[in-house]
Amino acid sequence: MFDFFRKDKPESSTTAPSSSWTDRLKQGLSKTRQQLGKQLSGIFGGGKIDAEVYEALETILLTSDVGISATEHLLDDIKSRVKRQNLDDTQQLKAALKAALSDLLTPLQKPLEISAHQPFIIMLAGVNGAGKTTTIGKLAKHFQSQRKSVLIAAGDTFRAAAREQLQVWGDRNNVHVVAQSSGDPAAVMFDAINSAKAKSIDIVLADTAGRLPTQMHLMEEIAKVKRVMDKALPGAPHEVLLVLDANTGQNAVSQVKTFDDALNVTGLVLSKLDGTAKGGVIAAIAQARPIPIRYIGIGEGIDDLRPFDAHDFIDALLDD
Repeated sequence: MFDFFRKDKPESSTTAPSSSWTDRLKQGLSKTRQQLGKQLSGIFGGGKIDAEVYEALETILLTSDVGISATEHLLDDIKSRVKRQNLDDTQQLKAALKAALSDLLTPLQKPLEISAHQPFIIMLAGVNGAGKTTTIGKLAKHFQSQRKSVLIAAGDTFRAAAREQLQVWGDRNNVHVVAQSSGDPAAVMFDAINSAKAKSIDIVLADTAGRLPTQMHLMEEIAKVKRVMDKALPGAPHEVLLVLDANTGQNAVSQVKTFDDALNVTGLVLSKLDGTAKGGVIAAIAQARPIPIRYIGIGEGIDDLRPFDAHDFIDALLDD
């Protein structure tokens, strides 16, 4: 899972592949696209638009983890377009579906703006296994490519492996990691923020311990960590990123709701889209809790995390 952290990994593995991001996005979403394409081809192949077609489209969207609410929203939108534009052939439905998805997802396309504060504090949250540690490594590299200085706060004091992986990455890329082998994660955050202020660091990436949404007492602990950040630097954290594993499907929607209620999540990172055939969960999230999707991850490579672009995502999802 964390192979790009390894010291014996060839240096070429951290460089961007020659293929374009669009091609890599298509490849990353291939499992979802293959499932959708195979089923949608039977609908978009031509013929009269009728109730049976809409029923088939509903089933396809649900099996792609678009979710009940978002599926109903999209179908209503598509039916409205069919009526308004006098569409009568199923070959015209693909454009209607793309337009409906665009209207739903484009509001979530809001790139992270980091220029308002220095240091800019980014708190990362999520359940264990969602990909937080990997995402921190990718984000650090992303910000370094923008000539920003980065500091990592290893706030997951419960998992030695998380601290070790972050430290290895920091050693290889000259990024300072504030960590403690034991102790209060809030203290780690306090020390990290003060260190960033003293050293004029641009970005602080603050890891937190994985939490299950059902563990309310532990969710309160992470809320305490957030309050300590504000004490160390009023207004911090400036961004609360929730990392979601796309493979969890509708569980990701539940996680968004619970973490948002506890932490006021300001942005989402959807990881591991390359490993699932249910990338439609993005639509479910957009309908249930329209929080900006800052980044999507489509692979294990260091450059496989990019800002979310609704148009590129929809094209990669539906086009051959």
